[in-house]
Amino acid sequence: MRLPNEPDRPPQINIVPMIDVIFAILVYFIVSSLFLTRSEGLPVNLPQAETARVQKSKQITVSLDREGNLTVGDRPTELDRLKIKVENLLKTEQTKVVVISADKLVDHGQVVDVLDQLRQIPQVQLAIAAKKK
Repeated sequence: MRLPNEPDRPPQINIVPMIDVIFAILVYFIVSSLFLTRSEGLPVNLPQAETARVQKSKQITVSLDREGNLTVGDRPTELDRLKIKVENLLKTEQTKVVVISADKLVDHGQVVDVLDQLRQIPQVQLAIAAKKK
């Protein structure tokens, strides 16, 4: 109960619960955005290029890691079986784009060997993965 000569207190808004709600929403968006990234192939340290662009179409990823391990998608393969595996994937997938994702420290000759195998496939479009500088 208020006394008659007691001054009126100005109305106040408690912002602590509002900060909690905003923080919870922020955490939700950060965590959910982590699941939006698409990861295909092996984790490799890509070289950087000024002209790197994001490919919008569906693609088949051929990865070559630092140790020279070769994968198609997420399945390990050998160089002599690469052409057959990619040809089989091209028949089942609705794409002609094959992206080579090679670690920047991998031997240049290995990348050329992979390119040579893939160029023997008719009507295939090749791309090399790179990070934008």
